[in-house]
Amino acid sequence: MKFKKFYLWSLILITAGVAISTSACSSKSSEKLVVSTFGLSTKQMRSDVLNPFSKKYNVKVSTQFGDSSTRLTQIEHNPNSNVDVIELAQNNAVTGAKKKLFKKLDFSKIKNFKYLSKDQQQLAKKTNTVPYTVNSVGIIYNPKKVNIKDWNDLWSDKLKQKISVPDMTTTFGPAMLYIAGDHAGTQVTKDDGTAAFKAMKDLKPNIVKTYTQSSDLSNMFKTGEISAAVVGDYAVGMLQVTNPDLKYFVPASGTYANYDNVSILKNSKNTNAAYQYINYRLSESVQKKVANAKSLNNAPVNQQVRLSKKEAANKTYGDVAKHAKTIDFFYVNSHISKWINQWNKIMNN
Repeated sequence: MKFKKFYLWSLILITAGVAISTSACSSKSSEKLVVSTFGLSTKQMRSDVLNPFSKKYNVKVSTQFGDSSTRLTQIEHNPNSNVDVIELAQNNAVTGAKKKLFKKLDFSKIKNFKYLSKDQQQLAKKTNTVPYTVNSVGIIYNPKKVNIKDWNDLWSDKLKQKISVPDMTTTFGPAMLYIAGDHAGTQVTKDDGTAAFKAMKDLKPNIVKTYTQSSDLSNMFKTGEISAAVVGDYAVGMLQVTNPDLKYFVPASGTYANYDNVSILKNSKNTNAAYQYINYRLSESVQKKVANAKSLNNAPVNQQVRLSKKEAANKTYGDVAKHAKTIDFFYVNSHISKWINQWNKIMNN
């Protein structure tokens, strides 16, 4: 009996020792980081970015997924949320910067920052948000039904009731207005969009409907409701999977670019891990990995990254990137409420 008691007590002490050891190890082991990011391709985001980062830096990563504007609004109304790092479309990043929701960044802590272009670095310093990928807008169409070679072709009588364009409230809504301004021969910033809105009024007979989500276009093409659309390059792969006949191109006259940016929230308590995450996001290896069409299909901003012609397809890279014009989102955001009202009067009447 004494032996059995001794054995039982020994077993309890050993088990307790293991538990204490494990507990001490786990409490010591990892920092924490809460990342708020886009709701598209969540599986690839976890497998190609979040999980490898967590493993490499021993950081426990939690995630909030959703669309850019909704997540920004949540942060705005709850600045004391537990989110550390947020990834946003450029217009939302500019809004967040203006509302002082982000930490002032110490760029010396981001070693890969030097591989961004001067314009990208300037944007980062102006907004305290760092571009980590770039996308742009082009035309996707069914060549069996229509023939399009340039932005101006969208205004052709041959396309009456055949196209869809992004709504003003979407990422590329302002780009559509810039394109209309180019068609009218007057830049949006020269006359507050007056000529551009006149051009949109002229375009209306060709527009079946505006869309708020790229996925909405899939069914419209499939049913033959539309034959062409203005769309962001990040949605092209998804649309071609469901409609293999579709072709995408960026007109030779150029396009308009939009960055997705990452920033650290002002009240983040995990600043060290946040800087590690941003630097990791900009690293050559990660930028190359997520550029793959089977991954996030994100065009790289790290200038060390080289893509083959096949890898560069449907991305803002190479010649497309060189001819991509910028949108002044500080200007856009100061006019957006008025523009949305003007847009709705034209499109919904």
